[in-house]
Amino acid sequence: MSTFDYDLFVIGGGSGGVRAARVAAGEAGAKVALAEEDRYGGTCVIRGCVPKKLMVFASGYGGMVEEATHYGWDMLNRGFDWQTFSGHLNKELDRLEGVYRKLLAGSGVTTYDARARLKDPHTVELSTGETFTAKHILVATGGRPVRPDLPNAHLGIVSDDIFRLEQLPKSILIIGGGYIACEFACILAGLGVEVTQYYRGAQILRGFDDEARGLIAESMRELGVDLHTGTNIVEMDCYRGDEDDGMDAPVEATQYAMPVSDAPQEGPLKVKSTNGKIKVFDQVLFATGRRPNSDDMGLEEVGVTLGRGGAVEVDEYSQTKVPSIYAIGDVTDRVNLTPVAIREGMAFVETVFNGNPTKVDHDLIPSAVFTQPELGTVGLTEEQARDREPIEVYCASFRPMQSAFADKPGRVLMKLIVSQESRKVLGCHIVAPGAGEMIQLAGIAIKMGATKEDFDRTVAVHPTMSEEIVTMRKPTRTA
Repeated sequence: MSTFDYDLFVIGGGSGGVRAARVAAGEAGAKVALAEEDRYGGTCVIRGCVPKKLMVFASGYGGMVEEATHYGWDMLNRGFDWQTFSGHLNKELDRLEGVYRKLLAGSGVTTYDARARLKDPHTVELSTGETFTAKHILVATGGRPVRPDLPNAHLGIVSDDIFRLEQLPKSILIIGGGYIACEFACILAGLGVEVTQYYRGAQILRGFDDEARGLIAESMRELGVDLHTGTNIVEMDCYRGDEDDGMDAPVEATQYAMPVSDAPQEGPLKVKSTNGKIKVFDQVLFATGRRPNSDDMGLEEVGVTLGRGGAVEVDEYSQTKVPSIYAIGDVTDRVNLTPVAIREGMAFVETVFNGNPTKVDHDLIPSAVFTQPELGTVGLTEEQARDREPIEVYCASFRPMQSAFADKPGRVLMKLIVSQESRKVLGCHIVAPGAGEMIQLAGIAIKMGATKEDFDRTVAVHPTMSEEIVTMRKPTRTA
């Protein structure tokens, strides 16, 4: 008979933690508890992937109405109603949270709506004052957006706040050049917001294929995003309309008193950039990075090592230096994607409860950036591959049939990176509407080790954008 209250105590009710708890209890027969201090479903379901993708859908309908006129449809566009959409969105998120709770209950997992921290390697203390022991503890607390170290940064919002806005701003400045910044720039522009984006780097979407990110930047500008690279924010302040705004001129920062509240500012904000220009925006969104949720959990006190940014350090089996404590998902800052956290949770259960040590394969993971158009990617970029070995690059960029017929300027990109020696496809990068759907299927072939000749032997589906992936016969360049 176990001397512990539980075989497993999971801290965090996001996708990874919930999956691990359910499988451990429902399939491995373990006695499992889970504590979540906020909403069940975590970042992905409540304040990330799911609501963001619904906003992506919403932002695309305005362009569809315009495009439809070229196809003979007489359609009215009365504008976007944020209240209607957000009402439906909140109902959907409530439904999904209910699904997560039911799945846990149905698997026999005991849940606690409380914050948990570690008291010792086998003891969890809840914010309710309750204390429980467990043979194994799994930390799956995810991550959170962070604001930059800038005076008055609290006046702006972060990505979590977007879904809770009572109304859309007329204008917004987005700080950052990663996928979150670029996705929300496209979403908000599509919903009719005047969007300006500052990114301190030379090009947005650092780490993705250069050719792909260049096309995304071009497409964003065509969408109406006022994108400025090599630009960052220097000062931010509340704006009073009776002041000299100093537009497009380097002026001294205003001297009036700042609000003390940590709540985002509801009024307009005055921003000075590194190029010396000053502009006023209804809102400022910081999309400048995320940090693991490992603060004040007692991790280091019990012997768990925290790395850069507070990431929980684990081995290839997701085990920390404390044998009874494991961690999965964004809190480990390995590959911060929901499906990866779920895979890590499954591997944890297989290792700990099924006696089958299982490593998580973090190689060749397909992913998508939901800009407009989308970017789907798997494997090495051209830059990464050519630093490793001689390669061939197969690339096609063109106006797709649907948008060309409607006389729209947008282009798409289909790109394969091929090893000259093995002929394996090392990477695939697609910029196109629906690229996320395409890359999932391309990812299967590349994960299986498909060669360029395997792609060539595959008959094209015509007429489609994706047929270019199997019809490119001659390399665009070698490196």
